[in-house]
Amino acid sequence: MLWINFLHIYQPVNIDAYNIKEATEKSYLRIVRALEENRGIKFTININGCLFLRWEELGYQNLIKRIGELIKKGQLEITGNAAYHPLLPLIPLKEAKRQILESEEIFRKYFGKDFKPKGFFFSEMAYGKEIAKLVKSFGYDWAVLDEISREGKIGNHDFSKNYFDENNGLKIIFRSRELSNSFVPDTIQKMIENNEELAVTATDGELYGLRYIDQTGKFEKLLRQENFRTLTISEFLKQNTKEENIAVVDSSWESSEEELKSNKPYALWQDKDKEIQNSLWSLANLAYKTIENNKNDVNYAWARWHMVRGFASCTFWWASGKDFKKSFGPLAWNPDEIERGSNELIRAIRALDNIETREIKMKAEKMYIEIKRKIWKQHWAYYWKKNIDKNL
Repeated sequence: MLWINFLHIYQPVNIDAYNIKEATEKSYLRIVRALEENRGIKFTININGCLFLRWEELGYQNLIKRIGELIKKGQLEITGNAAYHPLLPLIPLKEAKRQILESEEIFRKYFGKDFKPKGFFFSEMAYGKEIAKLVKSFGYDWAVLDEISREGKIGNHDFSKNYFDENNGLKIIFRSRELSNSFVPDTIQKMIENNEELAVTATDGELYGLRYIDQTGKFEKLLRQENFRTLTISEFLKQNTKEENIAVVDSSWESSEEELKSNKPYALWQDKDKEIQNSLWSLANLAYKTIENNKNDVNYAWARWHMVRGFASCTFWWASGKDFKKSFGPLAWNPDEIERGSNELIRAIRALDNIETREIKMKAEKMYIEIKRKIWKQHWAYYWKKNIDKNL
């Protein structure tokens, strides 16, 4: 059996240090160690550029070095990405370009001046036609997407084909959502026992230790088996002979068929029916426009420093309220995390020194205060109702 395993490793750049340390100690180091102990195993991994910055700050230089060694040995393949994990189809193309280039610069710092990934990871697998054209123009050969991006449907896909986006020529590999939303080592073990031939999975790296406590080491036991093999995505695509040109659907790895039919490809991060999300995007767009109009400001660099942190997908994800318990995740509602992102956006505007931005700053402050009001009103209304219902 052949297992193509893609792992997404990311922590918000402005998150508390203990969160990064916990994920690193429980999951990321475990994955690296498992590869070092099983030299025949190969994975493809996305690590957003901003996480390398925090790792260096927190003293994980040796982990970065070990990742570099696995890349040299051909056991790890790293994808390109946007440095601070924004939802790329929802931000200006100019900003997307900056973040992609910054990630490339970070990779060159740690892995050599000639390092350039072949594949690309769209944050949250959020795919859009315009951003895909930009990624292809940067020389990336392929991208990994959820199977719903093929026809807007889940199930009955041929995962062994090389698909090409007919709009830009970008090569696409699709993950199986059903397999990826399971505890993958258990699923792969069952597939081996059933003599199945291929599994393509893509999950967050935190599945291995942080989100799922694998006390019996199923992950490590699976890798030691001799009756299955792994390849990087580039190796897998290179060996395929079946090809098909398709029109890739704008979508994400959380999109539902109903959402796509309703023209809501990124509903988890931008839903017109979610008042807080709409307000967050209004503040984010105002921050971007204001900063772009003040490039000569003495504090321009600091304004951007805050803005990119506020643009991270987490700011909007935590305002969705979706329950992920079926896929080893939390309830996507956290007022503190929404505030963290909105704080970065207002600080981006506050940072500007230009006296002519005062009127915009007042407007932004009012928007920010209203967002905070909406956050806590919704939060306490939800928990009040929950506790009342519980006691009835």
